[in-house]
Amino acid sequence: MGRSSKDKRDIYYRLAKEEGWRARSAYKLLQLNDDFDLLSGVNRVVDLCAAPGSWSQVLSRKMIEERPHGKERVKIVAVDLQAMAPLPGVVQIQGDITKISTVHELVSHFEGQAADLVICDGAPDVTGLHDIDEYIQGQLLLAALNIVTHVLKQGGNFVAKIFRGKDVELLYCQLKVFFPTVTICKPRSSRNSSIESFVVCQCYSPPDGFLPTMLNPLLGEPSQFKSLEGVNRMIVPFMACGDLSAYDSDQTYQLDITEQNCQSLPPTQEPINPPYKTACLLKKTKCLATHKDADSSHILAS
Repeated sequence: MGRSSKDKRDIYYRLAKEEGWRARSAYKLLQLNDDFDLLSGVNRVVDLCAAPGSWSQVLSRKMIEERPHGKERVKIVAVDLQAMAPLPGVVQIQGDITKISTVHELVSHFEGQAADLVICDGAPDVTGLHDIDEYIQGQLLLAALNIVTHVLKQGGNFVAKIFRGKDVELLYCQLKVFFPTVTICKPRSSRNSSIESFVVCQCYSPPDGFLPTMLNPLLGEPSQFKSLEGVNRMIVPFMACGDLSAYDSDQTYQLDITEQNCQSLPPTQEPINPPYKTACLLKKTKCLATHKDADSSHILAS
């Protein structure tokens, strides 16, 4: 296997650079698709919180480049606050998924047709305070679920990132109202040290009489949530995607380029040049000068 690594540029990071993916998170969707066959027969997809575009890139390759016939029926709409580089067959919307205007623009792209799949790999800027991070992530998931109720067809699927914590059972209950099958997954490419998992919701079937509304996101009328009566708790199955033969993101491996017929490529996105780089160099130079002066003083004193 190899020794443990604290380097963020792990095996999936390096594989992503070699294979031309925008980010290592592409392997998370690939592994989820291997286990749940999410993209089979799917023509219309919404990718929420899409930047930098690795999941949209997977959709573009799987649904357009690998389908010689029928690709004209494919529609992929990516939504994010940040702009991202263009992708073949992907329509981009730059907006906030919690705003009504973004939802209306998203619905307009489908021309009365519903989406087959909605995915969301979004996460807040983590603070390190797990309770706060879990709460904000839960609110982001509910915002995505609210969009699902507007654009997803009956029987469609929904995949989203979730932070597992002590109060996550209520989210499971709310998801179970709309999806009879809900599974929590941990892809092999997701680091063990991360609290992230992915919720895979299958076969969208809202309660009878449910009308999606943006005025009261998600909750609708209290009568729609009869399944929450009694013990307000829902235990959903957990699944680890990928077996022991796959790469472990918390381990270090040698990337055998000759065996895989790979060629070293420059990074898809160049590293940033941080503003504190000059300050670090000045501090390092000052420290070296201080040590040199101290050594000289010690020699003169002796």
